[in-house]
Amino acid sequence: MNTAAGIRPETVAVEETVRHGGDDGALPGIADPASVAPRDARELSRVFFRRLAELEEGTHAYQYARTTLIEMNMSLVRFAAGRFRGRGDDMEDVVQTGMIGLIKAIDRFELSREVEFTSFALPYIVGEIKRFFRDTTWAVHVPRRLQELRLELAKARDELSSRLDRDPTVAELATLMNLSEQEVVEAQIAANGYTSTSLDAALSGDGPEDGEAVLADFIGVEEEGLLLVEDVHALAPLMAELSDRDRRIIHMRFVEEATQAEIGERLGCSQMHVSRLIKRIITRLRRGMLGELGYA
Repeated sequence: MNTAAGIRPETVAVEETVRHGGDDGALPGIADPASVAPRDARELSRVFFRRLAELEEGTHAYQYARTTLIEMNMSLVRFAAGRFRGRGDDMEDVVQTGMIGLIKAIDRFELSREVEFTSFALPYIVGEIKRFFRDTTWAVHVPRRLQELRLELAKARDELSSRLDRDPTVAELATLMNLSEQEVVEAQIAANGYTSTSLDAALSGDGPEDGEAVLADFIGVEEEGLLLVEDVHALAPLMAELSDRDRRIIHMRFVEEATQAEIGERLGCSQMHVSRLIKRIITRLRRGMLGELGYA
């Protein structure tokens, strides 16, 4: 087989890798993973995911496998980002945001799911891009439901204003939008978060003057201790669901600060096995903290 016969040399390499890759535990060297065609990337990704699950996190081989997977699947990010072209934002920012979703998908994907990685990864990528638009368009974070409701509210207000020749009441808006008055009020309040005012703006008068109060003077600071309390309370029930051995491993690693090798000696298993156990436990706890147990 050669290029003259219409067969791409990289395809031949992929076929050889899929046939033999992993038999001796070695990963193929790919000079430019980003240039691998999407069809070939799907085949190669299976090989790399298989080895990634066997490798110890933090090793050179693990980092090579993970980095190669990211670069090989960048075409997924470009494909997803293309759906948002024309919104006026720098596409490079959109692509970089999509890369975060790709990395999350790679870290959470397991071959045992028996689904194509592309099908698993696209929701993560698109989700990160949509979150980017929500967070950068609005001055403050507002739930998506209320963001969409704001647009409907604006249309309803314009329609009633032209029809009634005055500003509509909450009750009139609620009737037209088929919502409760409380929901209309929530949408009106949420709409205030679309734009922001400078923290240096004077609270009274036409302009800032010496000794005049500004909004920043009345803004509190975030107490990190309270955040830690919230995290501890959220983690406690998840820890209670772990087996005795898993809780013991977590205690040895993060309370006693024992090394993986020391834990392996106590449990009677290899350091690599301990690494896999810790990764599995941490992944489960993280997903529980993020409300993603449905993916476990």
